[in-house]
Amino acid sequence: MEYMYAAMLLHSAGKEIDEGSVTNILNAAGISPDGVRVKALVAALAEVDIEEALKAPVLTAAAATPVAAPAADEEEAEKTEEEEEEEEDLQGLSALFGR
Repeated sequence: MEYMYAAMLLHSAGKEIDEGSVTNILNAAGISPDGVRVKALVAALAEVDIEEALKAPVLTAAAATPVAAPAADEEEAEKTEEEEEEEEDLQGLSALFGR
């Protein structure tokens, strides 16, 4: 992530994003840069218009909001839950009596 931040800092300063500049920023931040990662970042960003990428909307996964169930479905769910609890209770009793 710090590699991308270095590139964004260079971009916002209006400087060219090259290997030397990215390496210098990472060194200044106390990070020992990996030359391969720096090269990969510079190569990947060479084909990207950063201004356009920043303007593009960010797609995020929206949290699924629960939809209110109709009353009939709620009643049915409650009945099913009660029946399951009764079955569990009966199973517990049969274990006591060795069945």
